[in-house]
Amino acid sequence: MDKYFKGISKINYEGEQSNNVFSFKYYDAEREIAGKKMKDHLRFAMSYWHTLCGEGTDPFGNATMQRPWNGLEGLERSRAKVEAGFEFMSKLGIEYFCFHDLDIAPEGNSLSEKLNNLDIIAEEIEKQMKETGIKCLWGTTNAFSNPRFMHGASTSPNADVFAFAAAQVKKALDLTLRFGGENYVFWGGREGYETLLNTNTSLELDNFARFLKMAKDYANKIGFTGQFLIEPKPKEPTKHQYDFDVMTVLGFLRKYDIDFVKLNIEANHATLAGHTFQHELNMARINGVLGSIDANQGDMLLGWDTDQFPTNVYDATMCMYEVLKQGGIAPGGLNFDSKVRRGSFQTDDLFIAYIEGMDTFAKGLIVAERLFSDKALESFVEKRYESYLSGIGQLIINGNVDFDALSAYAVEKGNATVSSGRQEMLEGIVNRYIYNSK
Repeated sequence: MDKYFKGISKINYEGEQSNNVFSFKYYDAEREIAGKKMKDHLRFAMSYWHTLCGEGTDPFGNATMQRPWNGLEGLERSRAKVEAGFEFMSKLGIEYFCFHDLDIAPEGNSLSEKLNNLDIIAEEIEKQMKETGIKCLWGTTNAFSNPRFMHGASTSPNADVFAFAAAQVKKALDLTLRFGGENYVFWGGREGYETLLNTNTSLELDNFARFLKMAKDYANKIGFTGQFLIEPKPKEPTKHQYDFDVMTVLGFLRKYDIDFVKLNIEANHATLAGHTFQHELNMARINGVLGSIDANQGDMLLGWDTDQFPTNVYDATMCMYEVLKQGGIAPGGLNFDSKVRRGSFQTDDLFIAYIEGMDTFAKGLIVAERLFSDKALESFVEKRYESYLSGIGQLIINGNVDFDALSAYAVEKGNATVSSGRQEMLEGIVNRYIYNSK
């Protein structure tokens, strides 16, 4: 496979002493860590949209990306991107891809034409999957770009739009099943509102829940047993999105008694919600809904979704720490919902960006495994909460005490003493593990 990215060979692991930018320094796919190969811990996936469809446009500038399929149109362009994408993944050793329906085939002039185009390109994707062994991590639909979705999709005030969104999800589920996809994602890009002055939030949220339940019913009907995921995001493109953050989504799911949906956590979306990446992962994990991860990072100086390739080893370490505490991320994975900067327009920049992102999470996994196995943080945490293992603390945990008893205990005790949280010491421990992990 050397048709679209000529001159770039398969990317190999060369170790951290290598100066070759087209090599992995930390990602050694076959290396065993905590009983599993590194590739099976990380389950890296290529994002079809940013990788193959991104053109480098922004609100103030036109396309900048130099891509081998530039100049092609329609289905011919889509076929070229299929071939290029699988060549790209094969050279990087990426075993999964994620897609929106609109990524893989042109929308056409009608819903019927859109569905037909998807079937045509699906055949091409299936051929490439068979030849390469590359699999589908998850699929979804684009129910936010077309003007019909300006007021939302499942939360639109127009029932015809609700129906159109359902038709798109139906087809996207068909395709995900066809590709053997292990997950299906709902990202509500326009499931929210700009102003409450014209919005019936109660009806919109009710309809969102109805939509999810219909999707599950259809999945059961066609035999799709993959994991359903919602991807939280607080704002942009809408001012307030209903899937604001983990706890907002969790409250929504519990209100409507939806127990078949987990969450796909994105680093940059956590930033926009005013949280750390680890916070969102932790909230999802402790509530049993951490399903998959979109690996990227935001710019802390900018208030929008920059979707940069991840290079922050500290964040990657704490991400993988949460994954290890959960026991793994499968059937989810780490999808690079990341795009090269507008000025990084060469095709080889795309490879370099992925290499750096994959190395960052590989290093994070190495560090996290040592932290976890050494109980470098857990030992301190366990000691900090040891008062709940006996005496009054154990009575509280067991539900064997009330306010009267607690008040009497506090009066008799006379005072409560606390210990230092030692945040700086713990941050230093993490840093030392990062510096010293091989």
